[in-house]
Amino acid sequence: MTDVTATDAARNFADLLDAIEHRGEHFTIVRRGKAIAHLEPMSRGRGVDVKALLRRHHPDSGWVEDLNEVRDLVQIDDRA
Repeated sequence: MTDVTATDAARNFADLLDAIEHRGEHFTIVRRGKAIAHLEPMSRGRGVDVKALLRRHHPDSGWVEDLNEVRDLVQIDDRA
């Protein structure tokens, strides 16, 4: 993924869109040295494809247990 300053992105926006649309390129927009956005091609996937994928795989009966174990590990900061 190529880094592009916010200023260069604004000045060359049409060129960035062309690179994304025609060559599938990805860009990270950087402002004051900090990454603030990503520009990338839209996913071409469709809901029908996701449903078909889910139908091909059996549910994982241990998933809920795994999720609960992970939740127990998470510490929530009180920011009040």
